[in-house]
Amino acid sequence: MRGLTGSITFLIILLLLDLYIFQAIRTVTVSSSPKWRTVVHVAYWIVSLAILLFFMAVPYLRTLDTPTILRNYVLAICIGLLLAKIISLPFFLIDDIRRAMLWISEKLTRPSATEVDAGSAISRSVFLSWLGIGIGSTLFGTLLYGFKNKYNYKVVKKQLSFANLPAAFDGFKVLQISDIHSGSFTDKAAVVKGISLINELEADLILFTGDLVNDRAEEIEPYKDVFSALKAKHGVYSTLGNHDYGDYYPWPDRDDRHKEKEAAAGKKLMTPLQQANLDKLKKHHADMGWTMLNDESTTINRDGHAIGLIGVQNISGRANFISYGDLQVAWQPVADSSFKILMSHDPSHWDSEIRHKYPDIDLTLSGHTHGMQFGVEIPGFRWSPVQWVYKQWAGLYEKSGQKLYVNRGFGFIGYPGRVGILPEITLITLRKT
Repeated sequence: MRGLTGSITFLIILLLLDLYIFQAIRTVTVSSSPKWRTVVHVAYWIVSLAILLFFMAVPYLRTLDTPTILRNYVLAICIGLLLAKIISLPFFLIDDIRRAMLWISEKLTRPSATEVDAGSAISRSVFLSWLGIGIGSTLFGTLLYGFKNKYNYKVVKKQLSFANLPAAFDGFKVLQISDIHSGSFTDKAAVVKGISLINELEADLILFTGDLVNDRAEEIEPYKDVFSALKAKHGVYSTLGNHDYGDYYPWPDRDDRHKEKEAAAGKKLMTPLQQANLDKLKKHHADMGWTMLNDESTTINRDGHAIGLIGVQNISGRANFISYGDLQVAWQPVADSSFKILMSHDPSHWDSEIRHKYPDIDLTLSGHTHGMQFGVEIPGFRWSPVQWVYKQWAGLYEKSGQKLYVNRGFGFIGYPGRVGILPEITLITLRKT
């Protein structure tokens, strides 16, 4: 009942937003011919009502087995148009505040109603209306442009120095990829080019930091041959991300009976189908030749020296994500290692636990945020809306001798594109100081 109320409220807000934006549309078309004005007004309402209907249908799209490519692109266009309207909203509000102030001023200076001409109503500003529509349209156009960037892989090279790095590992190349989200892919040839780009870098070690799929293990099956081609001298290691557990998929056996079990346990439990899906996904990792480290660790040996490599299941510092991992269990086997690398999918884990409880973890590799697949990154300036949610959202962070690198993601989810934040392949060269 609560969900239905929330959905109805959301749709009402969308309708009110459409009605408000329409006033600006009327303003900028007031001088147009009646025929053209009618075309624009009708087109506006056809598109707006289509978006309303789409959002009403969203909960049923998966059950109808809607093609991923259709669902993603339609969703992106609808959300893009909604964002364009929201971005333009402040300009219309400023205009209405201006009109209100002028109206009040006019009333104060001309108190007698008989002195006010009937036709002296304060009109909307055409300039502000056009400005709001123009900025909103620019945002929408940018999102459309971003569709072509989703396979535009960018190699980011970093040299990271550590005083306690064993001398044998000076120059050791660690390649990180994260957030593959294979269920979103529609162009296998483009993904193959990305894998070829990785192999050309000839890394010593490849680390994948979670989210191989969007929800279901079967999503990776058409791409297993592609990712099996990843090669590194010391192997390919992986761990799980929040999407890999299938928590966002409507499993048929998440029924009332299962919910009763969860209520008795006082926590969310995997359904049998969900657990089978996770087991299948782990097998896919193994089939591709990847070694999973889920609350586990190992040592990487080179010329008689070793470093510790740790992998945890998803652990989040945010309450809206389920944490599955146990860093203490994973860390213990390599506690005596002089240098440690941790794979932990969610970067919020760094502040919530790693820095305070495990100061001997030298380098943490994370992903998860995708840089929101939207933002601006130019020399001296970086911005993305995701920074309002995640303190560490892309690139390198350092504090008290520890380092965190947040990969921007190899794949994409939801919005089938990238604007300003390109899909990333990270090559980290370890250096001894």
